[in-house]
Amino acid sequence: MDNNEAKHRIETLREELNRHNRAYYVDSNPEISDKEFDMMMKELEQLEEEFPEYQDSLSPTRRVGSDLTKGFEHVVHARPMMSLSNSYSIEEVDEWFERISKALGGEKFAVCSELKFDGTSISITYVNGRLTRAVTRGDGTQGDDVTANVKTIRSIPLQLAPGDWPEEFEIRGEILMPWEVFEKLNAERAYNEEPLFANPRNAASGTLKLQDPREVARRHLDARFYYLLADILPSDSHYENMQKAAAWGFKVSKEMEMLHSLEEVNEFINRWDEGRRHLPVATDGLVFKVDSLKQQLNLGYTAKSPRWAIAYKFNPERACTPLRFVSFETGRMGIVTPVANLEPVLLSGTIVKRASLHNDDIIQELGIHSGDWLYVEKGGEIIPKITGVDMDKRQKGAEKIEFVKNCPECGTPLERIFGEAAWCCPNHYGCRPQITGKIEHFCARRMMNIDGIGEETAELLFDRGLVTRIADLYDLTTEKLSGIDRIGEKTITRILTGIAESKKIPFERVVYALSIPNVGETTARRLASAVKSMERLRAMSVEELTAVPDVGPVIAQCIYDYLRDPINIDNIDRLTAAGVTMQLSEEKMKDAGTHLAGKTIVISGTFAHHSRDEYKEIIEREGGKNSGSISKKTSFVLAGENMGPAKREKCESLGIPMITEEEFLDMLKK
Repeated sequence: MDNNEAKHRIETLREELNRHNRAYYVDSNPEISDKEFDMMMKELEQLEEEFPEYQDSLSPTRRVGSDLTKGFEHVVHARPMMSLSNSYSIEEVDEWFERISKALGGEKFAVCSELKFDGTSISITYVNGRLTRAVTRGDGTQGDDVTANVKTIRSIPLQLAPGDWPEEFEIRGEILMPWEVFEKLNAERAYNEEPLFANPRNAASGTLKLQDPREVARRHLDARFYYLLADILPSDSHYENMQKAAAWGFKVSKEMEMLHSLEEVNEFINRWDEGRRHLPVATDGLVFKVDSLKQQLNLGYTAKSPRWAIAYKFNPERACTPLRFVSFETGRMGIVTPVANLEPVLLSGTIVKRASLHNDDIIQELGIHSGDWLYVEKGGEIIPKITGVDMDKRQKGAEKIEFVKNCPECGTPLERIFGEAAWCCPNHYGCRPQITGKIEHFCARRMMNIDGIGEETAELLFDRGLVTRIADLYDLTTEKLSGIDRIGEKTITRILTGIAESKKIPFERVVYALSIPNVGETTARRLASAVKSMERLRAMSVEELTAVPDVGPVIAQCIYDYLRDPINIDNIDRLTAAGVTMQLSEEKMKDAGTHLAGKTIVISGTFAHHSRDEYKEIIEREGGKNSGSISKKTSFVLAGENMGPAKREKCESLGIPMITEEEFLDMLKK
């Protein structure tokens, strides 16, 4: 490679790496795998070393990827947060081990081995045992102050119990989203036709940067801590310091081990390459650190990473399989999603036949042609993801896959959503899957709870011409439903009973059930609470709607436009005439009480008079605070039937009162 070629390649790599850095750290939407990124970074490092005349202090090789975000205060780290050198083979870890041994002149050393949790890095400072500040890694020199959001994470202590902790110290770790929470969040987003998070790391990163701590709390983030820093530490051993941190109340990985030989290091890698698949949180590798802090100091740092540590990255399970065809599917809100239909392939223990291609931009970036062999990975061992094309297997003359120009269901020309990569069918009231999707959504359990009407029945009712708008549900009768295939007498009774009972569903759930664009369950609840009635909601301007908490200009415009469409006006008028609840209940209309002001209450068990969600609303309405865990700050536990023995035991050990449902209701009456 001559100088001109080298210069061009270096500039190209820098531009690409900067773009991918932003996609990864700022947008929480990576476009390439970690391994591909690291390979590009290594190539750039080698070229800069070979051609030093093109060195640049602003090169991506000189910095840690940045997650700095507008809207948060930027804080300079007291000690830089550096990234680790990555390796993808046992041989590279072996070479690191040998380099350490040589650098220490044959001096004995131990290695602390840890799981590399796949989350977003955090540095938390404690003064006199109190959490004072939480900062993201940022660019390694400074990060975003996310203290308010971190305080909502229940596994992170706010005040340490008395102990031998330093007067002031910093502890670093990863903010994580457990698999179970991640799956529920993506299921909720899929139902609302919102973009899915690619993996728990992106979900955790995106959540930590939300401007509303209440929404952060709702997503149940977790944490694992892996490094302790202070002027005076309990021990010269990193391992012992982390065991101390665990004793102080921090969540430290129990899988951390001390290793003393290369054989033990290799055995640890082989053991966890399989064992990681059974953990409740995502991991993407292992970390090996020289245990002695004194030896760490002697080994020192390179420009961007410590010499005394190395990360071993797991290779994601990958398969290559032929593309049968790409289908284009229209959802409830009109978004058209391309889906790769594949020859079935076994991946991470499950058969993969389909994988979302998400949008037109992804298709163009991958450059997919008909009949291509596609590389498929399981994102976090769960979501199938197309990561590339095997160009050697491409058939001559194969045509490039093009995104459809018209809706695959109704033929309407598609429109690009402004500022997004999605294409949408604008025929919202004449496109079959949009109509049946809205019917199914309206009837679902968390909306109007009309039992007996799922996806299949919604399509049957639409095809028979019985339900083409959700208001048509309230015109159904036994006579109209009789004789329809797959709808028997018992189902008819369930449907009609569910429709009758749905008239009692509270207003906030009605708002959610209407399928207003960009109005999910939380927004619907806060919107209903703020406006009180459908009459008021319909009269509001865009400016008035924007003043409602969690309703920004885009959502406000969506609500305003929805409520002025003639079809929606007629729909809502008919629902109102049918007796559907169109305002808050008298109880919820009342001004907030103060019976429970200053009290923190935990709800546990099952109840006879109200649901758990209703009791949560009552507690908040009376000035109290709901909590999911019992602590010394808990005022009392509202104990229903089947309260867990662990919670009961904790109440008894801490002396927390447990009151019954009847006692709680009597308390409010008094």
